[in-house]
Amino acid sequence: MWCVGKLTEEYRSRMYDLLDLYARPLRASEPVVCVDEKSKQLLRHSRSPLPIRPGVPVRQDYEYKRAGTRNLFVAVEPKGGRREVSVTARRTKADFVAFVSDLVGRVYAKARRIHLVVDNLNTHFRKSFEDVLGIKAAQKMLRRVTFHYTPKHASWLNMAEIEIGILDRQCLDRRLPNQATLTAEVSAWQQRRNDEQRCIEWSFTRQDADRKMARHYVS
Repeated sequence: MWCVGKLTEEYRSRMYDLLDLYARPLRASEPVVCVDEKSKQLLRHSRSPLPIRPGVPVRQDYEYKRAGTRNLFVAVEPKGGRREVSVTARRTKADFVAFVSDLVGRVYAKARRIHLVVDNLNTHFRKSFEDVLGIKAAQKMLRRVTFHYTPKHASWLNMAEIEIGILDRQCLDRRLPNQATLTAEVSAWQQRRNDEQRCIEWSFTRQDADRKMARHYVS
């Protein structure tokens, strides 16, 4: 089901902010990092698959057993060709805070300012960090972080959606029976993508937005 947001002043302001951010040149001191989550259903085979043979692909029974779900936090630096993926049992604010804390304290420890692009999920706001870490610790951890929020109902403006689509097609589009297997497969995929420094080329500009969408703007 489609949910088309009204192109209000808030929508335009957030859209312009992101499009201007994406137009900036790559700066190691101020990385732009897009973050989003994805749920993955774990599935076990009901019967052992028939092994692959020359000229014959692996064959598996259409029936399967559900083995719960896991969450994947995905962060991608589009122009830096770097991504970080974390598999978690849940998607609580504590899990999100832990993931962002790792980005800030380990992955981008040398960055002067981290521009974090997120959507409007309730766990993505500063209060989550204050609730989990305490106000003083949250202020200290986030002093190098600037949050950039997508407009409501405009997840297409978060490039993490593009990276998740690639992850889906290249890694997750099959049965994965447990968290250990999921984590190992995702880690191998992430390592390969990072070694190849796969970037995302974003071409949609502020001028493109005005040309295509201006007649729908709501004052």
